[in-house]
Amino acid sequence: MDLLKRMEEAKAFILGKYSEKIDVAIILGSGLGGIVNDIEEQKTIKYSDIPGFPESTVKGHAGEMIIGKLRGKTVLAMNGRFHYYEGYDMETVTFPVRVIKALGIKDIIITNAAGGMNPNFEPGDLMIITDHINMIGNNPLIGGNFEELGPRFPDMSCAYNKELRKIALDSAQDLGIKVQQGVYCPVSGPTYETPAELNMLRLIGGDAVGMSTVPEVIVANHMSMRVLGISCITDMALADNLEPLDHSRVVETANRAMAKFISLVKEIVEKI
Repeated sequence: MDLLKRMEEAKAFILGKYSEKIDVAIILGSGLGGIVNDIEEQKTIKYSDIPGFPESTVKGHAGEMIIGKLRGKTVLAMNGRFHYYEGYDMETVTFPVRVIKALGIKDIIITNAAGGMNPNFEPGDLMIITDHINMIGNNPLIGGNFEELGPRFPDMSCAYNKELRKIALDSAQDLGIKVQQGVYCPVSGPTYETPAELNMLRLIGGDAVGMSTVPEVIVANHMSMRVLGISCITDMALADNLEPLDHSRVVETANRAMAKFISLVKEIVEKI
């Protein structure tokens, strides 16, 4: 079954559960799912029930779609995402974003847990993504193009929407939350980076490194969605002072930053 038909099946299933207009979508990264507790009038849909959706296999990713009210807006929160390193192809990794657009949603907030390569960052910082350097070694738009979804050669000169970035910065200022800004470098994973790899990524302009987000951002831009990217800096990935790292520590730090993350995202959603 081709992509368009699978999108329609998933869309029809979700609309059968929730048919109201949805204003904003949020993809929640590792350890950042706590915001779903603030969503009112919730409708929860398990990924395993949605046609065409795979299962999230990573700890810290609940694997469910939650739709409801947040600060007067209707939001769709993806509590957990799919990663290239799980063995899924790029079309599968980005399929939820295709479905989100099919539901008529134009604005999407894509979040992640990331390692900070900029020495001015600290664990627990939130970084507004200004741009990215795709180091995954693949692109979700390779293969046949569906003109109904977007152009063969989509522009990426402003992949992270300037208006949404301004809203995020204004929201942070209003709340008194310090935020960083920077360039996100995704790698394929699942291994964490070697010191030599971190040196390279920093040298070419990266401020934070992770294993997600950019395939979703590319597909969202392909479909002319407005994208805001936010990284939670969970550890310092400094080549000259690199400590052993495991996923549980990443999730733990993200959980500690949860309160300000939730406050910021709620303020952004209200202002969009």
